[in-house]
Amino acid sequence: MISPPASRAAFFLAAAVMASGCASYRLGPVNPAISAGQAIEIGLFQNATPQPGLTESVNASIRRELQRDGTFELTTGGDGDVLLTGNITAYRRSAVSFQPRDILSVRDFEVELVTRILATEKATGKVLIDHELIGRTTVRLGGDLASAERQALPLLANDLAQKTVALLAEGEW
Repeated sequence: MISPPASRAAFFLAAAVMASGCASYRLGPVNPAISAGQAIEIGLFQNATPQPGLTESVNASIRRELQRDGTFELTTGGDGDVLLTGNITAYRRSAVSFQPRDILSVRDFEVELVTRILATEKATGKVLIDHELIGRTTVRLGGDLASAERQALPLLANDLAQKTVALLAEGEW
Protein backbone atom coordinates (compact mmCIF):
# COMPACT_ATOMS: atom_id res chain seq x y z
CA MET A 1 0.00 0.00 0.00
CA ILE A 2 1.23 3.51 -0.83
CA SER A 3 1.73 5.82 2.10
CA PRO A 4 -0.22 9.14 2.10
CA PRO A 5 2.89 11.38 1.76
CA ALA A 6 4.12 9.36 -1.23
CA SER A 7 0.73 9.48 -2.95
CA ARG A 8 0.51 13.22 -2.29
CA ALA A 9 3.97 13.74 -3.81
CA ALA A 10 3.01 11.65 -6.85
CA PHE A 11 -0.17 13.70 -7.28
CA PHE A 12 1.73 17.02 -7.17
CA LEU A 13 4.36 15.67 -9.55
CA ALA A 14 1.67 14.61 -12.04
CA ALA A 15 -0.07 18.00 -11.72
CA ALA A 16 3.22 19.83 -12.31
CA VAL A 17 3.95 17.78 -15.42
CA MET A 18 0.47 18.45 -16.86
CA ALA A 19 0.66 22.17 -16.04
CA SER A 20 4.07 22.54 -17.69
CA GLY A 21 2.55 21.29 -20.96
CA CYS A 22 0.20 24.27 -20.93
CA ALA A 23 2.90 26.81 -20.11
CA SER A 24 3.26 28.07 -23.68
CA TYR A 25 -0.45 28.70 -24.25
CA ARG A 26 -1.69 32.28 -24.30
CA LEU A 27 -4.87 33.46 -22.69
CA GLY A 28 -6.88 36.37 -24.05
CA PRO A 29 -6.39 38.00 -27.44
CA VAL A 30 -3.72 36.29 -29.49
CA ASN A 31 -2.32 39.43 -31.13
CA PRO A 32 -3.19 42.55 -29.16
CA ALA A 33 -1.89 44.80 -31.96
CA ILE A 34 -4.37 43.60 -34.61
CA SER A 35 -7.64 42.14 -33.39
CA ALA A 36 -9.38 39.36 -35.30
CA GLY A 37 -11.97 40.48 -37.80
CA GLN A 38 -10.24 43.70 -38.82
CA ALA A 39 -10.09 44.49 -42.52
CA ILE A 40 -6.61 44.24 -44.01
CA GLU A 41 -5.63 45.91 -47.27
CA ILE A 42 -2.57 44.58 -49.08
CA GLY A 43 -0.36 47.28 -50.59
CA LEU A 44 2.35 46.65 -53.13
CA PHE A 45 5.53 45.07 -51.88
CA GLN A 46 8.70 46.78 -53.10
CA ASN A 47 11.31 44.53 -54.70
CA ALA A 48 14.86 45.68 -53.89
CA THR A 49 16.43 42.60 -55.51
CA PRO A 50 17.48 42.02 -59.11
CA GLN A 51 15.18 38.95 -59.27
CA PRO A 52 12.07 39.77 -61.36
CA GLY A 53 8.51 38.71 -60.58
CA LEU A 54 8.76 38.49 -56.80
CA THR A 55 6.29 41.28 -56.01
CA GLU A 56 3.37 39.81 -57.92
CA SER A 57 3.88 36.32 -56.57
CA VAL A 58 4.24 37.49 -52.95
CA ASN A 59 1.17 39.76 -53.15
CA ALA A 60 -0.99 37.01 -54.67
CA SER A 61 0.18 34.45 -52.11
CA ILE A 62 -0.48 36.75 -49.14
CA ARG A 63 -3.99 37.53 -50.44
CA ARG A 64 -4.71 33.83 -50.93
CA GLU A 65 -3.38 32.95 -47.46
CA LEU A 66 -5.40 35.72 -45.77
CA GLN A 67 -8.56 34.40 -47.43
CA ARG A 68 -7.71 30.81 -46.51
CA ASP A 69 -6.93 31.66 -42.89
CA GLY A 70 -10.13 33.63 -42.32
CA THR A 71 -8.95 35.53 -39.24
CA PHE A 72 -9.06 38.86 -41.05
CA GLU A 73 -11.21 40.34 -43.77
CA LEU A 74 -9.35 41.05 -47.01
CA THR A 75 -10.32 44.41 -48.53
CA THR A 76 -9.43 46.34 -51.64
CA GLY A 77 -10.02 49.90 -52.76
CA GLY A 78 -8.71 51.72 -49.70
CA ASP A 79 -11.37 50.75 -47.15
CA GLY A 80 -9.27 48.54 -44.86
CA ASP A 81 -8.44 49.12 -41.20
CA VAL A 82 -4.83 47.98 -41.57
CA LEU A 83 -2.47 48.49 -44.51
CA LEU A 84 0.05 45.69 -45.04
CA THR A 85 3.11 46.55 -47.11
CA GLY A 86 6.57 45.14 -47.37
CA ASN A 87 10.01 45.43 -48.84
CA ILE A 88 11.69 42.39 -50.36
CA THR A 89 15.28 43.03 -49.34
CA ALA A 90 17.16 39.88 -50.36
CA TYR A 91 16.89 36.84 -52.57
CA ARG A 92 19.53 34.28 -51.68
CA ARG A 93 20.35 30.82 -52.85
CA SER A 94 22.76 28.40 -51.23
CA ALA A 95 23.84 24.89 -52.15
CA VAL A 96 22.30 22.12 -50.08
CA SER A 97 23.46 18.97 -51.85
CA PHE A 98 25.77 18.06 -54.70
CA GLN A 99 25.76 15.44 -57.46
CA PRO A 100 26.93 12.07 -56.12
CA ARG A 101 29.81 11.66 -58.59
CA ASP A 102 30.67 15.35 -59.06
CA ILE A 103 31.14 17.40 -55.91
CA LEU A 104 31.31 20.67 -57.87
CA SER A 105 27.85 20.33 -59.46
CA VAL A 106 24.99 21.41 -57.23
CA ARG A 107 21.88 19.22 -57.16
CA ASP A 108 19.70 21.08 -54.63
CA PHE A 109 19.54 24.72 -53.63
CA GLU A 110 17.82 26.39 -50.71
CA VAL A 111 16.27 29.66 -51.82
CA GLU A 112 15.48 32.38 -49.25
CA LEU A 113 13.33 35.45 -49.67
CA VAL A 114 14.01 38.06 -46.96
CA THR A 115 11.16 40.55 -46.54
CA ARG A 116 10.46 43.37 -44.09
CA ILE A 117 6.73 43.32 -43.26
CA LEU A 118 5.05 46.56 -42.19
CA ALA A 119 1.46 46.74 -40.91
CA THR A 120 0.12 50.22 -40.18
CA GLU A 121 -3.22 51.38 -38.87
CA LYS A 122 -4.75 53.44 -41.66
CA ALA A 123 -6.72 55.81 -39.44
CA THR A 124 -3.81 56.92 -37.27
CA GLY A 125 -0.70 55.83 -39.20
CA LYS A 126 0.50 53.92 -36.15
CA VAL A 127 2.92 51.09 -36.95
CA LEU A 128 1.45 47.85 -35.61
CA ILE A 129 4.03 45.40 -36.93
CA ASP A 130 7.51 46.00 -38.31
CA HIS A 131 9.23 42.64 -38.63
CA GLU A 132 11.63 40.83 -40.95
CA LEU A 133 10.50 37.42 -42.21
CA ILE A 134 12.33 34.82 -44.29
CA GLY A 135 10.54 32.50 -46.69
CA ARG A 136 12.42 29.33 -47.66
CA THR A 137 12.11 26.47 -50.11
CA THR A 138 14.37 23.86 -51.64
CA VAL A 139 14.91 23.74 -55.40
CA ARG A 140 16.00 20.61 -57.26
CA LEU A 141 18.18 21.68 -60.16
CA GLY A 142 16.89 19.90 -63.25
CA GLY A 143 17.82 21.26 -66.64
CA ASP A 144 18.75 24.82 -65.77
CA LEU A 145 18.70 27.07 -62.73
CA ALA A 146 16.34 29.71 -64.16
CA SER A 147 13.50 27.28 -64.87
CA ALA A 148 13.98 25.52 -61.51
CA GLU A 149 13.74 28.85 -59.67
CA ARG A 150 10.71 29.88 -61.72
CA GLN A 151 8.94 26.66 -60.70
CA ALA A 152 9.92 27.14 -57.04
CA LEU A 153 8.76 30.77 -56.82
CA PRO A 154 5.14 29.93 -55.86
CA LEU A 155 6.39 27.64 -53.08
CA LEU A 156 8.73 30.34 -51.81
CA ALA A 157 5.97 32.97 -51.88
CA ASN A 158 3.53 30.60 -50.14
CA ASP A 159 5.99 29.95 -47.31
CA LEU A 160 6.48 33.69 -46.83
CA ALA A 161 2.70 34.26 -46.97
CA GLN A 162 2.05 31.63 -44.29
CA LYS A 163 4.62 33.23 -42.00
CA THR A 164 3.18 36.70 -42.69
CA VAL A 165 -0.42 35.71 -41.87
CA ALA A 166 0.75 33.83 -38.77
CA LEU A 167 2.59 36.99 -37.64
CA LEU A 168 -0.54 39.07 -38.19
CA ALA A 169 -2.83 36.63 -36.41
CA GLU A 170 -0.60 35.44 -33.59
CA GLY A 171 1.82 38.31 -33.10
CA GLU A 172 5.48 37.91 -32.22
CA TRP A 173 6.37 35.13 -29.83
